[in-house]
Amino acid sequence: MSINANDPNAPVTTFIATASSGSTRSQVSSGDSGSWYEAMSRAWGQTLDGQAARVTQLSDAIASGGDQPSNMVQLTAESLRMQFMSNNAATSQNAVGHALETLGKRQ
Repeated sequence: MSINANDPNAPVTTFIATASSGSTRSQVSSGDSGSWYEAMSRAWGQTLDGQAARVTQLSDAIASGGDQPSNMVQLTAESLRMQFMSNNAATSQNAVGHALETLGKRQ
């Protein structure tokens, strides 16, 4: 699977591709995440940051006189995409957190 580096979803896509490849984990440096849960959180954060930057860029373009209907529709679409991504990030974090909690209680 090839991953487009310009894709705002690249961090999450890379995380999913790496996790599903079954590759063994390499040595973790101090700047890396300490667990896959932290790596997932970081990937979601980077993805949401990228989407927020797209929304901000479109908003700035509209504020500086580019208030054509096409720009307004694009901003609306990107804002809704941000909402969708944010909801999915929260849902996945909660689901994994509850699963880890359940595993912790069983031990």
